[in-house]
Amino acid sequence: MTSVLQRRQYLIYSFIGLFSWLITVGCAPGVPLGVSGSAQSNDPVTITVSAATSLQDALDAITPQFAKAYPNITVDYNFASSGALQRQIEQGAPADVFLSAASNQMDELLEKELILYESRRDLVANRLVLIAPMASTLTMTDVAQLKSVRVDHVAVGEFRSVPAGYYANQVFQALNLLDTFQSKFVFGNNVRSVLAAVESGNVDLGVVYASDAVLSNQVKVLATVPKDLHQPIVYPVSVINTSPHPESAQAFIDFLTTDLAQTMFEEFGFNSI
Repeated sequence: MTSVLQRRQYLIYSFIGLFSWLITVGCAPGVPLGVSGSAQSNDPVTITVSAATSLQDALDAITPQFAKAYPNITVDYNFASSGALQRQIEQGAPADVFLSAASNQMDELLEKELILYESRRDLVANRLVLIAPMASTLTMTDVAQLKSVRVDHVAVGEFRSVPAGYYANQVFQALNLLDTFQSKFVFGNNVRSVLAAVESGNVDLGVVYASDAVLSNQVKVLATVPKDLHQPIVYPVSVINTSPHPESAQAFIDFLTTDLAQTMFEEFGFNSI
């Protein structure tokens, strides 16, 4: 069985080989279809992208393609939970682009006039799944079975700062199980720490995004959470209004909306909007 690292490397290298020709045959030299050339210049620029942790693997795969289209723009990533990134931006941390795993954090930054409203758009969507360690004997097929299952520990993201936890909270509320499971929750400070807790076997169950579960060969998906149990899971993206390189930041966002990038997101378990 291949390791998670080997799977990630395989996906990244496969995408580079599969899609690089699309840029050559389908676009003007170096510029993907639908991407403005305003950021094309000879001056090297580095932009900082603050992005939700759940996007890390997909963005790592997409970045080489962006670099081919915009060789003058270097992307530095700052991955963390969306709530932590929001606080960093509010406190003045340097950032050019914010990519959140939920609308709430982006809405709050908009209210404080910290993002460029006209640059904001919903990039991709996701689903919540209930996972267990690969060796688990649990046979659940529906999240409603949480009402009768016997477990000691359930890993979830922190309800206030981690969007995956925020959505999980809504699910347990909708099932009238929040009080029942309160003493069983093991909270993670981002969705990947929730995944790691399940992989280690230290918890019986976990609630993560489908895009996280697809990366691991140490967990199994027991059930996909029905959409009507939580708010829609969308990933908004925007340029930060203090960005010293707004055109380059916008070029990066535009690239993420191309068919090339969207196809790569889908391969990593995300859904198109």
